[in-house]
Amino acid sequence: MNKENGRANMKVMVVIDESECSYRALMWVLDNLKESIKNLPLVIFAAQPPPKCNYVVSSAFGPACICPLSATMDLFNSVQQQNKKVALGILEKAKRICASKGVTVEAITEAGYPKEVICDAVQKCGVSLLVIGDEANGNIKRLVSYLSYFG
Repeated sequence: MNKENGRANMKVMVVIDESECSYRALMWVLDNLKESIKNLPLVIFAAQPPPKCNYVVSSAFGPACICPLSATMDLFNSVQQQNKKVALGILEKAKRICASKGVTVEAITEAGYPKEVICDAVQKCGVSLLVIGDEANGNIKRLVSYLSYFG
């Protein structure tokens, strides 16, 4: 396979969330890799993080502490449904951006810990290039080290 043919068949995934940096990453892909993604749909992925069930207790006699909340199943399901609605809204916005640039997309969302569901989606979809925007180096460094463990 020659270099040009390999680039033309490259499957690209962009991880998107509500942050501005993820939309900048999407725009970068749309502006710089349009020729590479014209034969395959661009995969846009939004993770639905698991609900966090904690509450803060403060005391007049000592420091505040975070305690796990034994959530009812109804509360857990409600938070999970809300996370799904947010992820679907994020994907809809990304799909509109891609459509305005004439790019076909495949939108995927999965519930779970982001680094795990992203790795699973990369493998399931046969992704050649994973693009993730990041504001700072903290979260992205942890994700890259996690991904390099599997690579």
